[in-house]
This record gives sequence, structure tokens and C-alpha cells, in this order.
Amino acid sequence: MANIVRVWDLPTRVFHWMLFVCVATLVITGNVGGDAMTWHFRAGYAVLTLLLFRLVWGVIGGHWSRFVTFIYSPASVLNYLRGQSKPEHLVGHNPMGAFSVFGLLAFLLLQVSTGLFSDDEISASGPLTRFVSGATVSQLTSYHTQVGKWVVLLLVLLHIGAIIFYRLKKNENLIKPMLLGDKEIEAAVPASKDTVGTRLLAFAVLVVCGTCVAYLVKLGT
Repeated sequence: MANIVRVWDLPTRVFHWMLFVCVATLVITGNVGGDAMTWHFRAGYAVLTLLLFRLVWGVIGGHWSRFVTFIYSPASVLNYLRGQSKPEHLVGHNPMGAFSVFGLLAFLLLQVSTGLFSDDEISASGPLTRFVSGATVSQLTSYHTQVGKWVVLLLVLLHIGAIIFYRLKKNENLIKPMLLGDKEIEAAVPASKDTVGTRLLAFAVLVVCGTCVAYLVKLGT
């Protein structure tokens, strides 16, 4: 008999969908350019805040949101690819999903970090450009606009493609748990703690992360 288990706590779900909205905003405003670049930078600061939050929440958050629960050994990954899944593979992030998550987090962090030092030489420049040489600004801008954005887009498309694949081929809905938090699990597995206390803690962490980003941005003004 399947058990209803709280897999994704509310802070993780809010992070996920806020990140989706902010990344979409980055893509749109970055391509529009001009006056839209003001919102491009604002969305970038929001993404950086969210990423810092997720790094902290990956250590102290709900059970299945913690990085330790989806860092798999090579042997575990191979067994999963061979169809030898373990119970935990069917709860939070499976081995392939873990690669997707870590890849997105890493390249998004790299993308917004290079954005802080970028300069389009027209009307928009990152707040930290004055701390590095012109050559460094040029290199980071080149990566940010010509390489990084395409890597992030590719990873996002692969992430969406995987969700569609699991829905159509494996009849597994990955979106519903990320919306509602709960998942039907046949095996007995621990649930993620998701209480008023943990949600207040998450909000406090988010505020601290936002304050750090605001201070970082203020350094360049």
C-alpha cells in the first residue's frame, strides 16, 4: 500500500518556481536589451539570492532537499541505469535528476557571477566591473553573453525534456510533487520536515542571502 510522504518542503518548492520565473525573466530581458536590462540585472540579483539560499538549504533543509540525499556513488548511478533502482531513487532526485540539479545550480551560479563583472559597452554594466581589469571584464562578458547563456538554456531544456520523458514513458508525474509537496511511495521512507518553524527558518535564510547580495551590489556603487 502506497504511503503519502512529504518529499518537497514548502521552501524548496517556492525556490524552484521562483527560480523558474527569474531565469525566464533573464532570458527574455537579455534578448530584448535596452531598457529591459534594468530588469535583467534585478532578475540576476534575485537568482543569485535564490542560489545562495539553495546552497544553505541543501545542508539544513528538509530531508529530501539536502544534497547528501542525492549525491550518489558511481556504482549507484550504474545500477540505476541498468534498471536496478533503490527505494530512495524513486523519492527525491534520482541519479540522473541529481546530475541535472547540480549542473543547473553550478552553471547558473557561474552565469550570474560573470554577470556581475560584465559590460555591454552601451548602457549596462555589472556592479563589480570596477574591481577587475578591462581585459577580465571583456573575457567574463564574452563567456556570459556567448557561452554561458547557451549552456544554461541547454540545461533548462534538458531538464524540461526529462520531465516530459518521465511523464510520457514512465508515467511518473514530477511536477505534481513539486507543486503540492507530497508523493505516493510504496517503500517506508522518511518524510521531509515541513513545519512553521522550518518555514520561518527558510525565510530568515533567504533574508540573509538577499542582504549579502544587496551588499555585494552596493560595493560597486
